[in-house]
Amino acid sequence: MSGRLLDGGRFIPDRDGHNLHAVYQLNADPNPKEATFTKLLRTELSPVPTYDASAPMAGPSNYSADYPLSNAGHTPLHHHPPPSSMGERESSPAASLPPLAQHAPPTPTSGHGRPPGAGPSSSHMRAHQSQVALTSSAARQRHSPNLNGRSAFSPPPGNTANLNNPSPSTPKKKRILNFTSPSSPRSLGGLSGARGISGGEGGLDDMSHPAYSLSPIGKESQRILQSPRKQIRSIAKTPFKVLDAPELADDFYLNLVSWSASNVLGVGLNSCVYLWSAQTSKVTKLCDLMRTASDGHEISDTVTGLEWTNKGSTVAIGTNSGLVEIWDAEYCKRIRTMSGHTGRVGALAWNSHILSSGSRDRTILHRDTRIPEHYIRKLQGHHKQEVCGLRWNSGTDQLASGGNDNKLFVWGGTDSKPTWRFGEHRAAVKAIAWNPHQRGLLASGGGTADKKIRFWNSLTGGLVSECDTGSQVCNLMWSRNSNELVSTHGYSGGPVSNQIHIWKYPSMTQIATLTGHTYRVLYLAMSPDGQTIVTGAGDETLRFWNAFQKAKGEVGRGFGDGMGVLAKIR
Repeated sequence: MSGRLLDGGRFIPDRDGHNLHAVYQLNADPNPKEATFTKLLRTELSPVPTYDASAPMAGPSNYSADYPLSNAGHTPLHHHPPPSSMGERESSPAASLPPLAQHAPPTPTSGHGRPPGAGPSSSHMRAHQSQVALTSSAARQRHSPNLNGRSAFSPPPGNTANLNNPSPSTPKKKRILNFTSPSSPRSLGGLSGARGISGGEGGLDDMSHPAYSLSPIGKESQRILQSPRKQIRSIAKTPFKVLDAPELADDFYLNLVSWSASNVLGVGLNSCVYLWSAQTSKVTKLCDLMRTASDGHEISDTVTGLEWTNKGSTVAIGTNSGLVEIWDAEYCKRIRTMSGHTGRVGALAWNSHILSSGSRDRTILHRDTRIPEHYIRKLQGHHKQEVCGLRWNSGTDQLASGGNDNKLFVWGGTDSKPTWRFGEHRAAVKAIAWNPHQRGLLASGGGTADKKIRFWNSLTGGLVSECDTGSQVCNLMWSRNSNELVSTHGYSGGPVSNQIHIWKYPSMTQIATLTGHTYRVLYLAMSPDGQTIVTGAGDETLRFWNAFQKAKGEVGRGFGDGMGVLAKIR
């Protein structure tokens, strides 16, 4: 007979079939009589299951066949656990079950009765075995820790060594709902904007969460509404000084007002040029183009263009006869007279010692005032009508020219061919201005049929943006102190005409609208400090505005107090 495991020991039979190990235990026990009765009774009468070291005890299906059973079938007579070598084991919960009846009645569905004394039927036996297995399994799980972390609903692993006779077990139940700790954040799809149940910024534990807000206005909108409002710069809507300028021409294509770097304002009135000093309010007559020839014949000419140099007291004067005169304003002396045009010269622009002039003869002449030649280059064949707008950009060494042919050209230096040609305007382009705050940004304005201000990138040749002003654009000028733009206007289809607009770039929102002129505002100039602008119109007035005032107390600084309102400039 092969040995079997019995409570962790070996079963060693003798010739009579007795267990030598049990005899050894009886002899070693200090109370042999009690040990003999108890242990022999349990060994001989109790069915002892055979344990597999590789799997836990699964139920009565692993009982050994070497132990005696009752004559009534396979139901054990007693339900006591086997003895343990580590001491007395706790009684199995199956011991508390009521014993099955020894004489079970025949099954009603069966056609054969069972003889008396045959014991319970096989169905009763299987039910009793299942009940024992369930109670034993529950007891083991109650007294042993869950080492592998399996759920209480999970059945024990099957015995791989006993696949033909699997142990009965509780059916596996799959969890439908999984519960987690509230401290771990979980996304909530039902609440818009909620990122977690608790904890963390924006969680539901935060009372500032949008889910608890009673206001229809969002948190960000509330912050904007409660923030202090940015103060809008206040600009006086009336001019602080008005000068009378008789015979100031009402001609869209002329440029008759210019402000020098030495704070002297030059104005062309008919055949004369007058200088008004902002420091002393003194008016000086620079020249008169009406003169008498040697033969007594009177020669008449008018001023059509006026432009100061970038530095110093030199001023260029364009005439109706096509001549360009250079004058020293400090000494009221003419330096030289240059020819080359066959039509009136209405546009002048300086770039250091280079003077460029645009004429009604559709040409542009570049003149170097250091050499005796009247001009160094002649640009022709590009503009088809009078050239009425010229502006140099010393930063990029580019010249912008606009004409009555609705064309805008950008020239590189004194090149003979234009770098860019823009034909988007639908009216004459007189208003031209280079942005001093952004390299290569050019602004241009169209006449009555166009009414738009367009912005160009002279480095790439692209259109940046455009703005419809609703009226004829006569002049453009950038502020030296801020990224703002001044435009003067003429004819308009609306109720307001002849206005002055101050724009915020690049949003092109109107900061202020200044009115007062009764004719088109054809002339515009800015003081050297960039705070004051002066406008002229066919109503024969010059009006001074505090458009870009820096601080309080600087209004009219540098302007003499001896000249009253509506004083004459001549």
